[in-house]
Amino acid sequence: MEGKQKGQPPFQTPFYYGWVVVFIAGLGMFFSGPGQTYSISIFIDYYIRDFDYSRSLVSGIYSSATLCAGLMLFLVGRLVDRFGQRILMTVAGVMLALACIWNAFLLGTVMMFFGFFMIRLFGQGSLTLIPNTLVPQWFISKRGRALSVMAIGGFVSSALLPPLNTWLIHQTGWRTTWIIWGGLLLVVFVPLAYFLIRNQPRDIGEVPDGGRKQSLYDEEGNSDAATPEQSWTLSEAMKTKAFWLILFCVSVPALVNTGVTFHLVSIFDGHGLSAGLAATVLSIMAFVGFPITFIVGYLVDRISVHYVLAITFFGHIVALLVLLEVSSWTGAILYGVVWGIVNGFERIVLSIVWPNYFGREYLGSIKGVAQTVMVLGSAFGPLPFGLFFDWYGSYEEILIVMIFFPLLAAIFSLLSPKPSYIKDA
Repeated sequence: MEGKQKGQPPFQTPFYYGWVVVFIAGLGMFFSGPGQTYSISIFIDYYIRDFDYSRSLVSGIYSSATLCAGLMLFLVGRLVDRFGQRILMTVAGVMLALACIWNAFLLGTVMMFFGFFMIRLFGQGSLTLIPNTLVPQWFISKRGRALSVMAIGGFVSSALLPPLNTWLIHQTGWRTTWIIWGGLLLVVFVPLAYFLIRNQPRDIGEVPDGGRKQSLYDEEGNSDAATPEQSWTLSEAMKTKAFWLILFCVSVPALVNTGVTFHLVSIFDGHGLSAGLAATVLSIMAFVGFPITFIVGYLVDRISVHYVLAITFFGHIVALLVLLEVSSWTGAILYGVVWGIVNGFERIVLSIVWPNYFGREYLGSIKGVAQTVMVLGSAFGPLPFGLFFDWYGSYEEILIVMIFFPLLAAIFSLLSPKPSYIKDA
């Protein structure tokens, strides 16, 4: 805020200001929802019906737009390192709002492509990337717990948006629903992001985790001297085996989850289950995953991240096996519970692995690459599901194929302990 002196928080709190930052980061995760597959999937059958497109065509447009958006995210990461999270999150919020309004006026395939591209870049991409680089700046020893609190925003979003979108579309139509989301972003999220976010604790005279300020700064006012955490540059990180193996691992949930979520209504329809039940399963997944994040946040502050990551992928295998057998309301609910547990694990472990392994200073660039790969994974998720459905008339074959990816990721996780720092030559 311009009226505030440098070194002062926007307002005084009786607790560490980093928790206010965590709240706004969680709000960013919530408002990434219009660009997330769990929200977009509710619109897909209306697009197919109103534009008379095939499922493969819409899947292909979505995948290609997501692919293009993913290729842009490494630039977003570099911009975060250069300009800071406050500016980038504000800009991303404005652009996502405009993208939502754009989607309200779709007329054909070209507009649909750009609509998907913008909501994926600024929603699923930027408003996931930026909060996950912001919170680690404010916490080190309590990082897992802080990320667990931030994850509440994502879980509330994934629980609320599918049934809310379904209701709004029935009440107002899908075009008006997009306008409502654009308005909420501009009125609620953007002002809060601009006025309340600060990039680092030292911007307001604080230190990570809310520790004692006395004697914690070096001669240049840098608090990192007292809270040592080795920061790798992107080029240094790329020289490690762990970087590449973990990079593959973080792409797998994006690939599998996006494919399943995008076609969940159709998967359930093939088993005689309703679209409303599909939306209910998405909500159950979110409600179950929410408390799991706190358990995982506690674990990753005490257990090596690569072990928790491996557990996550074994859980993915179980979830896919359950989905293969879903044929009733009870089976669908069971799948939602298992999926929720797995989702609770992945939301924390995929966020914390990068700052824990490679530090905070260049986290934007490193997370930008990781987020690019994750979005690319999500880009390739829906298309094979759509193709296999058009070829075979069911999703059983592609679900069996997908089991291979988390199995490989679990093995890679076990082979990827935290690397030892090697100075870049």
